[in-house]
Amino acid sequence: MSSVVAQLLAANAAFYAAFESRSPQAMAALWSTGDDVSCTHPGWAMLHGSAAVQASWERILSGPQHLQFIVSDERAHAEGALGWVTCVENLLGEAGPQGSTAAMNLFRREPEGTWRMVAHHASPVLQRP
Repeated sequence: MSSVVAQLLAANAAFYAAFESRSPQAMAALWSTGDDVSCTHPGWAMLHGSAAVQASWERILSGPQHLQFIVSDERAHAEGALGWVTCVENLLGEAGPQGSTAAMNLFRREPEGTWRMVAHHASPVLQRP
């Protein structure tokens, strides 16, 4: 595994750890800032800009439902300063399995060398092919 792939997988794992910890501050630290970031939560309209994206995470992370992610089928790729991870998010809630989503997480290597998220898109998996 290349070091870039390992870095992307680590950034992806940090994203899910921030989600599970329900920490808006940890989540904000993972995202790039600016008008070019976007996020599509399952069932939501697409959000654009860091203010809208961060507000959505604050809303989700302050909600009553605590989720655990079992991430599977992770595949990381990079081209220059952009990297992406595709994966399946298998969700566990307090009442048990909550289904799965197919996700794509796009990262950009910032000038200091840190991979920060610029886009997240998750879509429910209704059935496996």
